[in-house]
Amino acid sequence: MKKILVANRGEIALRVMKTAKKMGIRTVAVFSEADRNAPHVSFADQAICLGPAPSNQSYLLGDKIIAEAQRLGVDGIHPGYGFLSENADFAEAVENAGLTFIGPKSHAIRVMGSKLAAKEAVKSYDIPMVPGIEEAITDVAKAKAIANEIGFPILIKASAGGGGKGMRVVEKESDLEQQMNRAISEATSAFGDGSVFIEKYVTSPRHIEIQVMADTHGNYLHFFERECSIQRRHQKVVEEAPSAVLTPALRTEMGEAAKRVAKACDYVGAGTVEFLLDGDHNFYFLEMNTRLQVEHPVTELIAGVDLVELQIKVARGEALPFKQEDLKITGHAMELRVYAEDPLNDFLPSVGLLSKYNIPVGEGIRVDNGFQEGMEIPIYYDPMLAKLITYGATREEAIALMEKAIAAYEVEGVQTTLPFGTFVMQHHAFTSGDFDTHFVKKYYNPEQLKEGQEKEAHLAALLVLKLYLDDKKTLRLPIA
Repeated sequence: MKKILVANRGEIALRVMKTAKKMGIRTVAVFSEADRNAPHVSFADQAICLGPAPSNQSYLLGDKIIAEAQRLGVDGIHPGYGFLSENADFAEAVENAGLTFIGPKSHAIRVMGSKLAAKEAVKSYDIPMVPGIEEAITDVAKAKAIANEIGFPILIKASAGGGGKGMRVVEKESDLEQQMNRAISEATSAFGDGSVFIEKYVTSPRHIEIQVMADTHGNYLHFFERECSIQRRHQKVVEEAPSAVLTPALRTEMGEAAKRVAKACDYVGAGTVEFLLDGDHNFYFLEMNTRLQVEHPVTELIAGVDLVELQIKVARGEALPFKQEDLKITGHAMELRVYAEDPLNDFLPSVGLLSKYNIPVGEGIRVDNGFQEGMEIPIYYDPMLAKLITYGATREEAIALMEKAIAAYEVEGVQTTLPFGTFVMQHHAFTSGDFDTHFVKKYYNPEQLKEGQEKEAHLAALLVLKLYLDDKKTLRLPIA
């Protein structure tokens, strides 16, 4: 494999290209008109404009991407995450075009792309499941009967869903019909598929995911867990590895279960098996993401591996270079997704010009970044600017370093999730490890964050004033 096209943008496109360059592989970038001056475009050996800014006129044009890859003599296509990364038809079309899709086969993507199909696939592999039904329904009367059988609260979920879309928690029977209709409508709008299913709602859940990797030689590995419970709108903001609550025995049990999930769909490449962990540390299969995850850096740091390098090696037919017993956890890693969002205004997107943009540097600090000073934040895509990752010998070190890194991260022109990251790092529930996916709902108060920012600004102003007054007292002698 001598040339790879990265069918993505921003920080993940750069992330993949850097590993490819390290491996001596040439890279091709794709970009929309809005991303013409983006760092991933200038970093690549070649770059192709796909079309106007909207993703359905650029980054989602699978046929055009494949045609350009063939024209440029590309060997493989890496999809990153988002866009076409979990599109089974695209993966199949890449293979049919005589190119290598750096990801799983289309069969695995199809099976795991439907939550119902995924449950069916893993059913005979001894995987713990949340109580519920394994078929899509639209009949409200049937839904009520099932809900009463498994007990409220229940969770309505879109079969083809993700990112919290088509998902509704229902506390009592009288709310079921309305919430079910809303979930079906939202799922139809977002995914073109209104099928939903019902399962028991796990109270006080933690979101724990296991990184897996498989090759074409029958080897399956897990690279331990990531804690992803700090979320807003069912989407992750802070991730860490390892989790503060897993025992070695539970870690092994969940890791082996994740490998069985991968075997259930003949998986190849990097993937993530997501579980819910309840208050009694029972875990339940949630879904499988058939791609590289946003939060993969924390796993790379604690396991000492380059997951993108392993993806490329597996894609070109190589066997994984180590066994499960060779892998061990060293240290602790923390990640904050730096979104262009306003944490004081319900995390709404904040677009504009990056009038100032300086990322922190130093030992134990990694920034997977996709922007630079002077760039506009486009309204067309996910508003993530970068991922800020810290690594220390202990969880406490990683948290302390994250606070310092956030303080050194300079952004002007847009609002970001950096202040929210400080709030999380300093909150007792997080530092103690006693938190769940309801952290934001339970503890986050925008007014409290605003007061903290105002206090910091006031202290900074007082410091500047003191330095000014001290300076005035200094005796200045005339220059001879």
